[in-house]
Amino acid sequence: MVQTEQCSRRVLLAGMAAAPLLAAGAGPAQAADENGEARRVEAQVEALRVAIQAGDARALDALTHPQLSYGHSSGRKIETKTAFIAALSGKTNYRTLTFSEQWVQVVGDTAMVRHVWDGADILPNGETGRSYIAVLQVWLRDGGATDGTWRLLARQSCPLKPA
Repeated sequence: MVQTEQCSRRVLLAGMAAAPLLAAGAGPAQAADENGEARRVEAQVEALRVAIQAGDARALDALTHPQLSYGHSSGRKIETKTAFIAALSGKTNYRTLTFSEQWVQVVGDTAMVRHVWDGADILPNGETGRSYIAVLQVWLRDGGATDGTWRLLARQSCPLKPA
């Protein structure tokens, strides 16, 4: 009888601990789904990197949300979607561009992405500069459906000193 009582207490305590998570929709099924969604976000981040390096306006348009707020590492330059695409469209801006130390967290229809951006910039005079920055991106799943498309809603960066 004592063993049954202890078992029941454990089950009750486990249920009490899990209830808020289950009520919020954070059960095992959602955790597995968010892992799948994280992979979808990672694919979108990679597509964005490729589109930025190539100056591909069509891809940039498809990857970004209409209300995009794109903040640069100076903290003083913030671009709308239109300005962001116009600044990159039709030209190669980077000889190389890599994103490393990437971290993705999906929370419902929102995803946070952090990474280090390391770019060999092509300067107006044809020389090469370097951009080495920490980036935070916020992605939004359109329509809220599981099969919705992830689009970049916001981005902010800050300068880093190369290691």
